[in-house]
Amino acid sequence: MRNISAAVAAIALAGFLAGPSSGEELQASQQQAQPTTPAPFVTVLGSWQAETILGKDVRSKANENIGRVVDVLVTHDGRARAAIIDFGGFLGVGSRKIAVDWEALRFVPTDDGRNAITLDLTRDQMKAAPEYKEKRVVMVLGAAAPAQINPYE
Repeated sequence: MRNISAAVAAIALAGFLAGPSSGEELQASQQQAQPTTPAPFVTVLGSWQAETILGKDVRSKANENIGRVVDVLVTHDGRARAAIIDFGGFLGVGSRKIAVDWEALRFVPTDDGRNAITLDLTRDQMKAAPEYKEKRVVMVLGAAAPAQINPYE
């Protein structure tokens, strides 16, 4: 049994030593052995197909100024879950950040081809909402009760 193992080791060593002899051959074999990275996928969007929402004003259905979108919370798989709205105050003084359920937002086309953001909540509901604070449990304000609450989502 030892003789067989020694013979296999000798053959493997001989194959290794008999590998590419010149630098060019060695480089070519290394390039072939490395997996190639596929080219990135590119999607072209027209200006009417997507727009940024950070910094956009949010209004209630009654056309009351609710605040401005300052952040978006996403789940681990990248789905938008809540918008953080800077609510109340004057020139940033006395304002609070409120987490609002993404489904409570409505993107309504305007005459200039952009979207206005409206919210299915009133100013009074926003006033009563708990404040959003980073790295703490997030209380998300929604227009209607969700069918099922999953704290691990």
